Parts: sequence; structure tokens; C-alpha cells
Amino acid sequence: MIGTLHIKNIGIIDDLSIDLNEGFNVLTGETGAGKTLIIGSLKILAGDRFSKEMIRKGEKFSFIEMLLYKDDEEIIVSREVNLSGKNMCKINGRMVTVNELKEFMKNVVDIHGQKDNQLILEQKSHIMFLDEYIGDNVLILKDSYNQKYKEYRKIKDEIARNYGDDKEKQRKLDLLRYQINEIDEAELKKGEEESVEEKLKMMQNSELISNNLEETNYLLSENVLSSLETAMKKMDKISEYNTIYEDMKNRIESSFYDLEEVERELSSNRDENYFDINEFNELERRFDLIQDLKRKYGNNIEEILEYRKEIEKEIFDIENLEEYVDKLKRDSLKLEKEMLDLANKMTQIREKESKKLSKEITDELKDLEMKYSEFSVKIESKDGFEKDGLDKIEFMIKTNLGEESKSLIKIASGGEMSRIMLAIKKVLATVDRVPVLVFDEIDTGISGIAAKKVGEKMKEISKTHQVICVTHLATIAAKGNYNYFIHKETENEKTKTKIELLNEEETIKEIARISTGEITDISLKHAKELRKDNDYLSRLDKSLKQIEQGKVVVKTIEELEKLGATS
Repeated sequence: MIGTLHIKNIGIIDDLSIDLNEGFNVLTGETGAGKTLIIGSLKILAGDRFSKEMIRKGEKFSFIEMLLYKDDEEIIVSREVNLSGKNMCKINGRMVTVNELKEFMKNVVDIHGQKDNQLILEQKSHIMFLDEYIGDNVLILKDSYNQKYKEYRKIKDEIARNYGDDKEKQRKLDLLRYQINEIDEAELKKGEEESVEEKLKMMQNSELISNNLEETNYLLSENVLSSLETAMKKMDKISEYNTIYEDMKNRIESSFYDLEEVERELSSNRDENYFDINEFNELERRFDLIQDLKRKYGNNIEEILEYRKEIEKEIFDIENLEEYVDKLKRDSLKLEKEMLDLANKMTQIREKESKKLSKEITDELKDLEMKYSEFSVKIESKDGFEKDGLDKIEFMIKTNLGEESKSLIKIASGGEMSRIMLAIKKVLATVDRVPVLVFDEIDTGISGIAAKKVGEKMKEISKTHQVICVTHLATIAAKGNYNYFIHKETENEKTKTKIELLNEEETIKEIARISTGEITDISLKHAKELRKDNDYLSRLDKSLKQIEQGKVVVKTIEELEKLGATS
């Protein structure tokens, strides 16, 4: 359930916090006070689109935050949108995308207004609702079917991966053989790329290399070596007088012989350094071929050769797959027979139980003053196996005599849709997994007895769900467990939305106000009567719960009346 809703900078809402409660929460107030903005904020937090025009004038961002209680866990969900349109969504402090937020919130809150599609209006969810309504009779079969279906899909995927289709198999073999042939023709050798690249650089810079080799050779032979030779002779004359001079002479000799070897290598390299246009073109072609193969098969020659081993193995596997694929196909056929048997049993149960569901919802519709309406469940066969079996389930409705049943989404009347939704949710309340139901002015187009019935149905739903309802009807407001009054105030030449949780006396005055437009003795008396009906129902419900829990034992009508059930 929603504990606290915090809204900042949405329209005329400056900074507003609402503490909501279990049961039936009713929101009423003046036109334009901000009721729609509160529901709109809930929609935004549920992943709806956000318009920058909704940001309060003069502010740079809007912020909505909600404290949820789910499975004994506190969860904080928030969404902030700034003028640039940038979104920041968080679930318990972890940043998520708008789509992730939407996916999470669809299992938390179900918002129903005149133009909103509910989970119940998504045809793909109808089979889930029907199966949950039926219970174990179908769910046990469904669980067994799902296990086989997962295995079936795994086998199908395996067949597809292993080229069970002959054309696909041949196409893949042709591609792999082309690749292995292309690599083989290149006759790649490890370390070849570096060698080719080095030779290319040498040839591209042959003139520069040759000039520098020649100059270095000249400096060594004409200057350095001759000077070192003279130095050796000088040191030789004094080496016998001191061991230090002897060491110096030896080191000069060592340097002379090292540099003499370098000079010979320079001469050799200088002679070997040349530029051959044919060899250069061949090296370029070789280098380009290696780069092309790298783009296709790996980051270096080692990876290309490793890839060649892999495709060689894959060719072998494909050529020897026939026996393996035949086994997979036999297993697939066996599973199809087993799934068909389970799917047919589920279909029989669904056809039988759907009639019961149709009758219960139809009865609820009649109780909501839709006397000629008829709810039905349409069951058709699918072309192939899917995770729920072979059945395509769709909820249908007929609202007038002589009409044909239509899909729920084709119902045009707002008043009819409101009551249809309530009837469905009333029957499916025990299996509807969304804990929070929001009804935004769904009383449009209804009045009198129908409005009273709508209020009673929402009250009943609130026993198993947290219900939040925006209404203009006194008969609905009177059913609330908690009534909130929304109004606006002007402060520092700015309008702000305010919300108050009303006590009993204030609730009666608000019911009187929305009943006749003003608070009079007559409207107050009428409000008290409406509220009295609600008080009686609350006491009766409390008494029955005590009896169910074994806290109270009653044997006579008189004892029941003492507990508050005075009907």
C-alpha cells in the first residue's frame, strides 16, 4: 500500500505530502483545487509521460516521491523531471529507466479514470485472471504444462541453433567453408604481420636510413676510430707505471673494438639498404590482406588461426548433426503429444469455469443497475503452443438487449465502463495482485441508485485493496474510511494546493457540501444519514471478521445485534 505521497512543483502544487491509509481513501474538494494534479502525479510516478508545462511556474524541476509498504518492506520510489526534460527515476535509491519504473509500478498501483486502460483491459492478462479465479484445478495442470513447454522451447531452440533446416544448414556450411578457404589461401604465419610492417617502414624510409648510415659510418671510421687508436697508443706508453692507466687503456681498447664492429655492421647495412618497387608493392598487398582478415576473423594473426580451428570444428559438427537433430525432433514430438493432452484438459476446465465467472460478474453488473448487461469469456484456439496452453482468452461485454458482445476496450460510455470495471474487480479482488487501486472521477455519468451501488462496491474492494478515489458524489464520499479535503490558498500572491484529513464532523460537512453545493440543516441531515449507512456497514464487517477469527461466538440474532449488526 501507499504510505506517503510527496509532490513538489506540479502545477499549483508547491510542496504537498499526503499520508494515506489502508481501506477506502476518498478525495474531494473544490473544482480546480488540485485533485487532478494529485492523480496526475501518481500517473507520472507510475511511468506516464511528463509535459514540461506541468512544472510549477518559476521552478526548474518537479519531484514526486512515494513511500510504499510491500511484503513487510519499505520501498521509496521517486521521479524528478527538470525543464530540459531530463528524467531521474529511483527505486530505493537505485537509478532506473522510465521503462523500468513503469514495469515496477504496474504491479503496485492500478489507476483507472475515464480514459485509462487497466491491466484488466489488456487482453493478454485475461487468461491469467481466469486461471487465478479457477485456482488449483487449472494451475496444477498449468504448472506441469509449463515445465514441458520450457523443455519444448529449449529443444526447438537447440534444433534451430544446430541448423535442423536443410537450407539453413547448407547455407552455413558454404559460409564456413568459404571462410576457412580464405584463411588457408593466405598462408599466415605467427609474427608475420610485425615483420611485414617493419620491412614496409624500412623501404618507405630507405633514403633517410641510407644517408644517416653513411654519415654515421664516416664519423666512426674517419674520426672516432682513428682518435681511439691514437689514444690507445698514448695510454700504452704509460700503462706500466700505474695499474689505473692499464685499466684505462684496456677500456679504450674495448671501446675501439666494439665501435670497429659497429662500423663494419654499418657498412654492411648501408649496402643492404635499397628500394625495390616490386618488393614494396608485394609487401603492401600482403599487409592489406592481413588487415582485411583481421577485420573479419580476429585482432591478430594468432586469433585468426584460432578462429580457423573453431570453424573447422563447427563444419565437422554440422556435417555430423543429422543423428543428433533426429533425436531432438523425436523428443519434440513426444513433448507435443504430452502438452496437447494437458492443454486440452485446461481448455475443458476453462470452458466450464468461465461460465461461473461470467455469471458472477453479470450478477454484479445487475447489482450496479446494469440490468441488461451480460459478461462473457470468449475462448478461441491458438495456432501453436504458448506458455499458457492453446487457449486465447478475451473478456467480452454486452450492455443492452439485442446487442452483440464486444471486447471490453470497445465500450464507449464512461458510466458503463466505470461499473463494468468495478464489477470485474469486485469478483476478481481476491486474485488481483495489484494492491493499490485508484479511481479518478469514475462517477461521471452515474447518479442515484447506481452511484450508491458504485460506492458500496468500492467499499467492498477496499477490504482487500487500498482504494484511493476522487469523487464529486456524496453517496460515494460517505463510504470512505478516510476522507481528505483538497482546497487552494493564496500566499505571497501565489496559489497553492492544500490537503487535510477530515475528522468525522468535518467529513459530514464535506458530504453535505458536495451533496447540495452548500451546508444547510437539510444537507447536514442527509449527510448524517449517508454516513450512518457507512457506519453500520463498518460495524457489521468488523463483527463478521471477529466471528470468522473465532474471537467472538454468537448463537442468536440478539447476540449478533449487540455486536453492531442491527439490520
